[in-house]
Amino acid sequence: MSKLFTKTYKEAPKDEVSKNAALLLRAGYIHKELAGVYDFLPLGFIALQNIISIIRKHMNALGAMEMQMSALQNKSVWEQTNRWSDDMVDVWFKTQLHVGGELGLAFTHEEPITAMMKKHISSHKDLPVLVYQFQRKFRNEVRAKSGIMRTREFIMKDLYSFAASQEEHEQIYEAVSDAYIKIFDELGIGDKTYKTFASGGVFSKYSHEFQTETEVGEDIIYIDDETGIAVNEEVFTDEVLSDLGLEKDKMRKANASEVGNIFSLGTRFSDALNLNFKDSNGESKAVIMGSYGIGPARVLGVVVELMSDDDGLVLPWNIAPFNVHIISINENDKALELKLELEKQGFTVILDDRDESPGAKFKDADLIGLPVQVMVSQKAQEAGGFELKERQSKERKILTKDELISFLNEYAKN
Repeated sequence: MSKLFTKTYKEAPKDEVSKNAALLLRAGYIHKELAGVYDFLPLGFIALQNIISIIRKHMNALGAMEMQMSALQNKSVWEQTNRWSDDMVDVWFKTQLHVGGELGLAFTHEEPITAMMKKHISSHKDLPVLVYQFQRKFRNEVRAKSGIMRTREFIMKDLYSFAASQEEHEQIYEAVSDAYIKIFDELGIGDKTYKTFASGGVFSKYSHEFQTETEVGEDIIYIDDETGIAVNEEVFTDEVLSDLGLEKDKMRKANASEVGNIFSLGTRFSDALNLNFKDSNGESKAVIMGSYGIGPARVLGVVVELMSDDDGLVLPWNIAPFNVHIISINENDKALELKLELEKQGFTVILDDRDESPGAKFKDADLIGLPVQVMVSQKAQEAGGFELKERQSKERKILTKDELISFLNEYAKN
């Protein structure tokens, strides 16, 4: 930590009202550039990348291929779907080229990915295709709010599917839905995240959002705890409840934050941009598409809202920037020796070797919120080893080095 350029703060900026951003700012995970625009500092960047790695693992397991598309957008492509007009899409950031012409900064990528696939899809033998990216999006929100959960610039995991038939599309849609459930389970918010029925637009009866129940959520959902089914307030009607076999008096109202969504796009974009394929009979047909999003930073914000206390962050093992926070109390050599040994065992470790008081180090450790703290001190050595503190339970115990390694191995499994 003596080499970490970031600092912790006792108070958040007065203009930051959201809990998630306030704690992440105080802990040195993020820096606020302006309203709705945040930088991810080393600790925050690692946490964000940990979330991205989990999402990537499950996307790859679907057989989806990762790519990277440009944020700069060609006006003519979007004009074909009538989504270039500010009257139709009010969140565009647009800019002028010095040589003349107008470009946009992408708020999503349905149009460019459809146009691109015209060069790669021409036959039923080319389908299905699943491609995804982690891409920076820009949305000119009238009012950015909720900290890092609703920003003007953010990374989005957007997956796009291309299918030859409705049946093939529906198989992909359900596979992605199952993958999302696994992702949110692995991120530690699965027990509070509901696959939520929402409006499907003109191409399907429903789309689905993955909504995490949290007091600060901007959305209202209704949950049937018995079935685990949730319905967004926008479609919470007697007709929809009847269609889903739900009873109104068994549904409870809750605030929630959307952490993911899945949409059936039908042939809206393939029709507009002429993305067609020849079936086995040589007949030309429009490709059936789907779009599937997750916001990694939004997920981090929701995790912070759910997993924190009066002392600071309480991050889960697989999201936290480090597994172990070693606090040296005038024992830097022994602490460094322990750090190197734990790293050999496969754990990620940060060592607080700063010339600060023990109290300041303990406060910072709680604020930063890594899962396990280990104090290296003469007092702990005299008691038989190292003092361990679990950040979530606050339970403390003295362990030998072997016992500590065994404990960490078990902790990692859970």
